[in-house]
Amino acid sequence: MTESAATQQQTQFSVLVIGDDCTDTYTYGYVNRISPEAPVPVFEPKYTITKDGMAGNVANNLKALGCNVNFLHGEASEKNRLIDDRSKQQLLRVDRDKISKPLTIDSLIPPYDAIVISDYNKGTVTYELVEDLRKEFPGPIFIDTKKTDLARFNGCYIKINALEKSRAISLPEDEWLIVTHGDGGAVWNSWVFSPDKSVNVADVTGAGDTFLSALVYDYLSSNNIKSAIKFANKAAGITIQRVGVYAPRLEEIK
Repeated sequence: MTESAATQQQTQFSVLVIGDDCTDTYTYGYVNRISPEAPVPVFEPKYTITKDGMAGNVANNLKALGCNVNFLHGEASEKNRLIDDRSKQQLLRVDRDKISKPLTIDSLIPPYDAIVISDYNKGTVTYELVEDLRKEFPGPIFIDTKKTDLARFNGCYIKINALEKSRAISLPEDEWLIVTHGDGGAVWNSWVFSPDKSVNVADVTGAGDTFLSALVYDYLSSNNIKSAIKFANKAAGITIQRVGVYAPRLEEIK
């Protein structure tokens, strides 16, 4: 490892994560017969794994990269995925969404190197909150959002996917918008960032959270958005090879 790489690995950034929380439950089991009551499969559960989802997964990804994280969130929604234990394929997802009261922040002390907002439109994050943070916080702000009036977030790095872009009623200036395209990589300011190589996709769950977290980490390390997007592509490529949400460590990505 070079001296600069070792220095980067030892760097600990302080990050404030704000957003909607979720408990992700993965119930593994088998389907061996059709119900006699209706033409539907009968799922026989065997074991369950519970993980943090939504903004909680973003926080965990940042921690896996060595960041100190403060996580502010609303009420936790619940998602239960039924997964065939033989193929590891998802059969069904059951959602129990909870709408939170809007979050307010009185103080940003202690200081942070960056603010990360993971907004699934469950009530925790408002346009006004983001606008206030942008006015008060001197460092970079990164947003992954389901909202559509994105021009209001100009001045923050906004990471959305291609479908979310198609639904937007306004967009920020090009230098602030990063659009992910799944296995097609990402686009920023007319630059196309393709993944390094093809991988076997096991599950895309949480890939966007990993991309966002890795983007933040490398940007704080390099102060270069192009470098950060390349790094984020690598990180997301690791996550999609695992079933369920997964937070890759720095040494895995490098």
